[in-house]
Amino acid sequence: MVSATLERARTVVRERVLVIDDDPGLAEVVQLLLVGEGYRTEMAVTVRDGLRAAHAGVVDLVITDLKLPDATGLDAIRSLRELDRELPIILMTSYSSVESAVEALRAGAVDYIIKPFNNDEFLHAVARALAERRMRRENALLKRSLRKAYPDRGIIGESAGIRRVLDLVRRVAPSDANVLIWGESGTGKELVARSIHRASQRANGPFVALNCGAIPAELLESELFGHARGSFTGATSTTEGLIREAHGGTLFLDEVSELAPALQVKLLRVLQDREVRPVGGKHIFNVDVRFVAATNRDLEALVADGKFREDLFYRLNVIGIQVPALRERGQDVRLLADYFVEAYGRKLGKKIRAIGPDLAAFLERHAWPGNVRELENLIERAVILADADVLTCAALSDGLVKPSVRRSAPGAPERPLSVEAYIRDAVDRYQDRYSETELARMLGIGRKALWTRRRQWGLPRGGRAAKKG
Repeated sequence: MVSATLERARTVVRERVLVIDDDPGLAEVVQLLLVGEGYRTEMAVTVRDGLRAAHAGVVDLVITDLKLPDATGLDAIRSLRELDRELPIILMTSYSSVESAVEALRAGAVDYIIKPFNNDEFLHAVARALAERRMRRENALLKRSLRKAYPDRGIIGESAGIRRVLDLVRRVAPSDANVLIWGESGTGKELVARSIHRASQRANGPFVALNCGAIPAELLESELFGHARGSFTGATSTTEGLIREAHGGTLFLDEVSELAPALQVKLLRVLQDREVRPVGGKHIFNVDVRFVAATNRDLEALVADGKFREDLFYRLNVIGIQVPALRERGQDVRLLADYFVEAYGRKLGKKIRAIGPDLAAFLERHAWPGNVRELENLIERAVILADADVLTCAALSDGLVKPSVRRSAPGAPERPLSVEAYIRDAVDRYQDRYSETELARMLGIGRKALWTRRRQWGLPRGGRAAKKG
């Protein structure tokens, strides 16, 4: 009766199916079909009885009729979703109520069955819904196991500024309040957002990240809200968009200040109504998403200049978290450096015992304009180039970046070489030893960016790759 694939997917554990229907004849048929397939069944004739049964024990699937004595199947779906947002629900309805079936799908049902139904089709829908639930459970268990075996990098630091951030994360995470994170580029704003997600009740839901400044404005609307097939040139299929993809979890909007005015209006509506209409679509979808946004710009100044909507700013900034720059974090620089040394040593199969005194002194006095991201790139480069178990400035000097400092005048404060000076120096000295791709990778920039600089400096394309021809 059920396909061989779905039959093989059945587990040894008998799954529990709750049926809510006040038609004795139909309820008996449904129960016989389910028991015949090995499922445990629980029967209820009202929404109230159904909710009581769902509260009393673990339910793997609910099948509910649309018309019930005390409420509708839609009411049952909404109440059951509040109880368990992952609980699959199938609605039974007549041919005359197809519009209600569509509304049920919006409310959270996974499928609907039109009465009178074919027994095989009914059992196929049940098996499919339960198989999807098992898959979600297995994925959640796998994620928890992976987090235990390979814990994500948390927020590392003991400085007063980081302690304030950690305290806010701890207090904010259990709520569903929107959060705005601000700080310079490279300070770890996404890491803070992920920490909030992992400590929240949405931890088993998706964490979806989007850099609003990395996608052209004309494509960003479709990326966020989804689109219907044929809604614009090139829309060959329907997509649900990142907001719907983040349903039940967290959507992280990095560089939210880059949103165009029209998109700010649409995002504000989603925050207010918790509904999404895809580009060119006719249907509106309910979404359950926590929004965490980040920016390296002064949003209040942008609001004052009329470049960012004030109402959107206040919707996003329910809770504000400022991430301090690395130069303000004192001893955290060494803590982070030690962490990156251990992490990249393990990844690259190198046993690095310690950071040498000269490199430690450089780490301490460097201004870190690129913040934690710059520190991580520098340590990764040092580990790659190291030929001893102690990291020193020599490892970097023999590579592509000089960790030395220059004085612009006698008595002037020390400052690091500029990025452009680093790159030009590397090109001049190492283009015969490395290909252009290797140079770009070891400098931590894109190959196209390196090529653009060569052209600006009037240098021919160089490196081993060019000389092979």
